[in-house]
Amino acid sequence: MREILPQLRELIESSMPFALATVVGVRGSAPRGPGAVMAVTGDGRVIGSISGGCVEGAVYEAGLEAVAHGTASFHVYGIADEDAFSVGLTCGGELSVLVRPYSPGPAQDALAHVLNAIAVHEPVTVATVTGGEAPLGAQRVVTAGQTSGTLGNPWLDGAVDDDARGLLAQGTTDVRHYGARGQRRMDEVSVFVQSFQPPPRMLVFGAIDYAAATARMGAFLGFHVAVCDARPAFATRERFPAADEVVRAWPHEYLARTPVDARTVICVLTHDPRFDIPLLLAALRTPASYIGVMGSRRTHTDRVARLRENGATDADLERLASPIGLDLGARTPEETAVSIAAEIIAQRWGGSGERLSRMSGDIHRTLATTAGEGDGSRRPGMPE
Repeated sequence: MREILPQLRELIESSMPFALATVVGVRGSAPRGPGAVMAVTGDGRVIGSISGGCVEGAVYEAGLEAVAHGTASFHVYGIADEDAFSVGLTCGGELSVLVRPYSPGPAQDALAHVLNAIAVHEPVTVATVTGGEAPLGAQRVVTAGQTSGTLGNPWLDGAVDDDARGLLAQGTTDVRHYGARGQRRMDEVSVFVQSFQPPPRMLVFGAIDYAAATARMGAFLGFHVAVCDARPAFATRERFPAADEVVRAWPHEYLARTPVDARTVICVLTHDPRFDIPLLLAALRTPASYIGVMGSRRTHTDRVARLRENGATDADLERLASPIGLDLGARTPEETAVSIAAEIIAQRWGGSGERLSRMSGDIHRTLATTAGEGDGSRRPGMPE
């Protein structure tokens, strides 16, 4: 939802009715994950995509029906269906899609609250009934301290609230099953619980041309990008317009006061031991999912020796992606930024970096969906 957030807010502000189609389940190979959304407006426009073009035609018709009749609908598109070829899902996977109308009034007001929370990076979870003995499409919004909406009865609401807050803390999206009155270990009601965490952070150290390209790539992938350098002449907003923050500070001091979690990626592009060593020692004390370091093989060998002298262990050094990036034959800053992004993505999803044409098996791996995945906040946490 994050990727079409501005357009959704414009629709609400103009009181335009629309339907929102959301992928709530995936089996096998599919282009997009749970949380991917597509809007169909009352005047026939399409915003976003849920399958890269595979089922959009069928979903478009379902969206128009939802707007016209004001009712939600649930659809499964897959290669096993009679109409699989006609809807275009020929990749062998199966998508479960909920299509829900949003008319001016309470429905759009509730969605506007969610969009506003996402826009200001406030964690929020949306729980939606996708099937069973509860109103299809009923929604409940859950934050750390507040709730709004109902799924049909207070017992079901209470059970979902507990799970929603747990999933929000983990930054994950999932389908949960309950009894009609919220009982556990029953399968009378299915609820899609979608978490929206703030975007993951990319911390780029070293205000050089490679950093500018990496910042642009990080912003493109949905990271909140901060560029840090101690040199005032280099750390300027004019040089890094794609960054959310440009910080003038000693890198290790900035890192020490900056929140870092398991979705954070750190790119050290300074390749100067005066900055690198204290910064990397600080980075290794964080739970960052990725710590990449630029430099030649000789620089890497020297850096490792210096880190060992300062107490770094073999386990610490194993965490470093050094030299940074995948072997793409990159030469320019932009090409290098692509190789860095490719390594971050491969590490996140367990990819090999090998050419798909030389491999067999599923293209799209099935892993736990992180916040924003699909809409999602995919969200180690690269939002889609």
